[in-house]
Amino acid sequence: MNFSVVNRELNVGHIDIVAVSSSSVFLVGDTRTITLSSSFDTPPESLIIGPFVPLAPEVG
Repeated sequence: MNFSVVNRELNVGHIDIVAVSSSSVFLVGDTRTITLSSSFDTPPESLIIGPFVPLAPEVG
């Protein structure tokens, strides 16, 4: 993929971030390299891998 970038003046007055997702990138301005990494704060023994049971719809 080839693309052209034309840098112009950038003026950011205010940024309000309410929440972030588990994989998000927020950039203002230029960047040459983005390095991706991953980390977990959950202990491995609390990870449950098994069959998923769908929730039954409410009958009413």
